Amino acid sequence: MSGRVVIVGGGPAGLTAAAALASSAEVLVLEREAETGGIPRHSDHPGFGLRDLHRFLSGPEYARRLTRTARDAGAELETEAMVTGWAGAQALEVTSPRGRRVVTADAIVLATGARERPRAARLIPGDRPDGVYTTGQLQNLVHLHHREVGTRAVVIGAELVSWSAVLTLREAGCRTVLMTTEHEKAVTFGVPVRPASRVVAIHGKRRVTAVDVEDRRTGERRRVPCDTVITTGDWIPDHELARTGGLDMDRGTRGPRVDTALRTSTPGVFAAGNLLHPVDTADVAALDGRHVARAVRAHLDGRTEPSAGLGLSVDPPLRWIAPQIFEPGGAAPARGRLLLRCDVFHRFPVVTALQDGLPIGVVRPPWPAAPGRVFRVPYSILRHADPRGGPVRLTVV
Repeated sequence: MSGRVVIVGGGPAGLTAAAALASSAEVLVLEREAETGGIPRHSDHPGFGLRDLHRFLSGPEYARRLTRTARDAGAELETEAMVTGWAGAQALEVTSPRGRRVVTADAIVLATGARERPRAARLIPGDRPDGVYTTGQLQNLVHLHHREVGTRAVVIGAELVSWSAVLTLREAGCRTVLMTTEHEKAVTFGVPVRPASRVVAIHGKRRVTAVDVEDRRTGERRRVPCDTVITTGDWIPDHELARTGGLDMDRGTRGPRVDTALRTSTPGVFAAGNLLHPVDTADVAALDGRHVARAVRAHLDGRTEPSAGLGLSVDPPLRWIAPQIFEPGGAAPARGRLLLRCDVFHRFPVVTALQDGLPIGVVRPPWPAAPGRVFRVPYSILRHADPRGGPVRLTVV
């Protein structure tokens, strides 16, 4: 074996990276949950695996297939293993039912994923009754523990994960009576949707009885009877390990800054998946894992690390971009795409790249830029960047 690779996180990105690396290195995957597979493990609806496996699978089947592929490739998958800190530049403190220990590695891949903000983090006032869940909590209750939820639900958010919540509620026999979103436009999911609105209060003693919904444009409030509230989206990366490791962090994504090869600011430490772009689909996270494996192999083989490269940033209404560093004329990012998040709906967006105040590239993607979804821009927009110039920023009109 040419070296030892430790992958933190057994979701789609971590498992795919493990499968790609296990033939040439000793690979250990550390997963804090009792089973590997990540969020798809409890997302029991179809739509997984299209980009990476070219299959149309349910979430649990997708998770099982990725787990089986990584294990068959020779990777060691250790579950109920929580990485609680760093014991050096390339050493991790691991706590599990088997005790505490330090694991050293020649390369570390952080694939810790992202999480939804719960009600408390969204500062939604009111009573504190039962019946308020994130999408992940809801899916765990329904698909893993086979518990009942209510009969009338209000879903906060109108992102792709909100659609997943609606499907899970439907399977549990709970009707979605309203979806709310603070954005001006929203994709409908066959249920009533109120754009430009927010939940400003939750009522109920033992169980939710109603919510107050406010129109952000007029200030008008309406009380909606319900017994279940689902907070969806509003993702934040599970970045605590990256932060305590002293990695350079991006203020937009709140994950570690990486280059197009998914290298972080610390040599030998890499990152992949929704830790970097919260949040994209599972198959895109998996392709990140396949992409980062190339850079890990180069590191294990002792090939020279690239220079710092040029920085990438965005102007509002774009919120963030990933990756944040690139080498003009160098390797492209995964799938040849830059990933961005936009806060305003643009049906026909025009994206311009500027360097030192001058345009160096313009693209007109045939797809819209929509709030709550990752917006993909071809990497070719940067092909005329000057390696001796300043940072590049992207704007959209």
